[in-house]
Amino acid sequence: MDTDTETEIEPEANAKLAIAAGALPSSAERGVVATPAPRPRAPRIGLVLGSGAARGWAHIGVIRALERSGIRPDLVCGTSAGALVGAAYASGNLERLEKWAIRMRMRDVVSFFDLRFNGGLLNGSRLMSFARRILEEHPIERLPIPFGAVATTLETGAETWLRTGSTLEAVRASMAMPGLFSPVPREGVTLVDGALTNPVPVSLGRAMGADVLIAVDLSSDVLKRNLVADPEPVTDVPTGQWMHRLRGNLSALWTSPQQRRPSMLGVVATSLDIMLVRITRSRMAGEPPDVIVAPRLGHLGLFDFGRAAEAIKEGERAMTAALENLRVLGLNLPPARESQRPS
Repeated sequence: MDTDTETEIEPEANAKLAIAAGALPSSAERGVVATPAPRPRAPRIGLVLGSGAARGWAHIGVIRALERSGIRPDLVCGTSAGALVGAAYASGNLERLEKWAIRMRMRDVVSFFDLRFNGGLLNGSRLMSFARRILEEHPIERLPIPFGAVATTLETGAETWLRTGSTLEAVRASMAMPGLFSPVPREGVTLVDGALTNPVPVSLGRAMGADVLIAVDLSSDVLKRNLVADPEPVTDVPTGQWMHRLRGNLSALWTSPQQRRPSMLGVVATSLDIMLVRITRSRMAGEPPDVIVAPRLGHLGLFDFGRAAEAIKEGERAMTAALENLRVLGLNLPPARESQRPS
């Protein structure tokens, strides 16, 4: 046995000695090339769009600034207004939404009001009917860009991630502000606004597989704006013109330079802002994104939908200012041009 083993090893040992002596070419000299190491894959970029009602138009500007810098997110998720803009982007309809938002005026907002006083002041069917023409209807799982929305289960208070089924239904549920829009029934539960549990859903973005998360927080400075004053009383309104009265009563949700005693609705709106800020800070402290984009939107009220151009411009400015943070993370971005530098 020993002799056989030595006989089998001997040719290999002789070959090694021959190579060492230069009598035989080495493997490298015979044209054997080592397999190159695989390139590391590009990081998956996720875009997280926070809630904020009319301030949500700023998300459009954020996306435009990203595209201008050569970044296209691999996935997008959002809450409330962020779900609306995120769905438009994921479905390829962002431009249509932007054009509509810029043209929107106060009378357009009022036209979406369908009073019902059953689960919420507004039914929301008129708004969704129009949104259907803007976004089109596609199942979430068939959208060109992976998308997710956040809602809250009313019965349990649980955060609910919407990753399948109707895109419009998911957006409608994520935007169902309690008391204003009626809740959305879905799969045996009742869903309301996702801002109650996760206003800036970083955790959903991570779960969807993002390596680098860009989170847009619309609540960074909303507590700095003044409480609005009581609106001027609406007098001599003919019977039946309830819309005129409604506009007067809801005017406290629009901004006002006056600083008298705050109105009832002004207190309610500011209280919602406080809740939004506190929940956002708590969640983001435990689930920090890689980059935070914080547009300065404190001058806009919850229902200033007619000021989309201002919000979009501020979203562009904030995202442009945050691009340097993406370079620090190693993303390959073109050098900033003077026209792209934040003012």
